[in-house]
Amino acid sequence: QVQLVESGGGLVQAGGSLRLSCAASGRTFSSYALGWFRQAPGKEREFVAAVSSRGGSTHYADSVKGRFTISRDNAKNTVYLHMNSLKPEDTAVYYCAAGPTWSAYDANYNYWGQGTQVTVSS
Repeated sequence: QVQLVESGGGLVQAGGSLRLSCAASGRTFSSYALGWFRQAPGKEREFVAAVSSRGGSTHYADSVKGRFTISRDNAKNTVYLHMNSLKPEDTAVYYCAAGPTWSAYDANYNYWGQGTQVTVSS
């Protein structure tokens, strides 16, 4: 069982930066791939980024590639999403998730956090 708690969301102007954190409980954190997803009002949840269990590979949606960076610290049981050059269209609730392997499909992930709101003003 893994419990995930996101933090770091907030209101930022376009062009600004935020760092989201997702702290996990459980001693098997390092065995899970971790992903970030987001859901904007009236839209379906979409993949943002993912990192493999040991951090050796990362994957990004085309819409955030070059602006966002996912990383993990297995010693701290935490995954991060560094977001730069934010745009109004990045406004959404951001969720972290844990699963057996990385995937861009949310069905692959077994555990989810409660989400953190990111709002980017123009």
